[in-house]
Amino acid sequence: MQSVKHAANLWMMKRLIKLILNIFPRTLLQRAAGWAVPLLGIFYLGRGRECPLCGARRRRFLPYGYVTPREDALCPRCLSLERHRLLWLYLERETSLGTDRPRLLHAAPEVALMRRLRRLYSDVPERYVTADLESPLADMHFDIQQMPLADGSFDVVICNHILEHVEDDRCALREIFRVMRGGGWGIILSPVDLSRAETFEDDTVTDREERTRLFGQYDHRRVYGRDYASRLAEAGFEVEDRDYAAEFSAAERTLYALPADHIYIVRKPVNKS
Repeated sequence: MQSVKHAANLWMMKRLIKLILNIFPRTLLQRAAGWAVPLLGIFYLGRGRECPLCGARRRRFLPYGYVTPREDALCPRCLSLERHRLLWLYLERETSLGTDRPRLLHAAPEVALMRRLRRLYSDVPERYVTADLESPLADMHFDIQQMPLADGSFDVVICNHILEHVEDDRCALREIFRVMRGGGWGIILSPVDLSRAETFEDDTVTDREERTRLFGQYDHRRVYGRDYASRLAEAGFEVEDRDYAAEFSAAERTLYALPADHIYIVRKPVNKS
């Protein structure tokens, strides 16, 4: 009986979140999520999951997704998703970001990561810059395909789930390469379908439902395949494709609700201006 009740509650929550995501504009959701999502989290009180970004403990995380909501995805306190938790664990455990606090450009800043990074950079706030095309939460607003930033302006660039949206992803990658200093590094993540050998894109498809079927979301312009790392390298980067989630134990992957995603680390050669 308890399992039936749980399944019914989960189905209702999935329907509710999917409805909200598809009805309200992104900018409104970004403003309202900070108080609305924690209210939903009341239904998930417990200690089966732990968010490494904010330390919240819940029985499970909330479902999330525009098309097919994923279970155990959204932290109700800080709004982190699976990929944000995996990325933060990498930044915290595998880099010197916390001690060196290099000049960091965070494109399309995710709320959970942005809050955590702002605290990390609280005594040197000028070294952490957020940018987005339209988000009211960002410091700067511009198209990543044409950034009004000087060459070599940043030591580190974080750019996640943007390239699948832009018209010319290669142009965006060249811009990221340009604003990164020689010897700098970054994390550039996108949805990658490892069952595909090559990236698929077709701008002739204009029907919203068909684009959703082909690309996962109507506003995605491509589905990356196993050639994703090669695509990053075309811009001049040295690329490390790391199956980071596999380095955690099964218990840790469950505790933090981590995805099976890879982490793609890019580095700009020192001799490149």
